[in-house]
Amino acid sequence: MRLVFRTTFYVRISPERLDVRNIGSGESISEIPEIAIRSGPRPTIVGIGDGARAAAAEPGVSIVNPFAHPRSIVSDVTLGQALLKAFLRQLDRGFLRIAPVIVIHPLGTPEGGFTEVENRALREMASGAGASKVVLWQGRVLTDEELRAGSLPSSGSSGSES
Repeated sequence: MRLVFRTTFYVRISPERLDVRNIGSGESISEIPEIAIRSGPRPTIVGIGDGARAAAAEPGVSIVNPFAHPRSIVSDVTLGQALLKAFLRQLDRGFLRIAPVIVIHPLGTPEGGFTEVENRALREMASGAGASKVVLWQGRVLTDEELRAGSLPSSGSSGSES
């Protein structure tokens, strides 16, 4: 698998943190994965990440964590996609954007591993956020060098592509 010639983002997801790193530039964001939403006829996102709490002080605004659920890594694919897209925009401000490769690393070790439903939700979330290619990685934290080299280690860990 070659991950070169495109921007590559390494995304680590947990209910406590959403870490997104642009492998090419080295820039990263690590924030609470929350979205502040103003209710109404057309709900509107008014804050993301650490800024969601401040936005929630306004009347009619609630906070949602799309990765907080007692039995799953994803509780809301649509909001997870919106949050991921907003984080990617903060790290990829180029004029001409080529759809990036996104390596998603769900953190945690659920009994029996992540389900195919969770894996599909993560793939669809990243695709909807603009990825040309999505790689799911389960195992140890990857280094920038491994991601830049374009191949993921195979010993002891598993990855899947779409």
